[in-house]
Amino acid sequence: MSYFSGIRASRLLQILLLLENRGRMTSSRLADELEVTPRTILRDVDALTEAGLPMVVDAGYRGGIELGFTATSTSRRRRS
Repeated sequence: MSYFSGIRASRLLQILLLLENRGRMTSSRLADELEVTPRTILRDVDALTEAGLPMVVDAGYRGGIELGFTATSTSRRRRS
């Protein structure tokens, strides 16, 4: 793994953790937290979606980015 792909992997994980802990956030707010541009955040959200993680992105005044699942809903599934 190259240095830059390691940085990106770390940032993707940070995005997931921020959204899990804080809920809906704008791309600008995430960008400020991670010291990147809002466009980089949107590219990272696309990468997370392509990896199969459900992400909800709403545009507009009340828009933002949030996880399409909750940690409690996935951990409470019953095993057969």
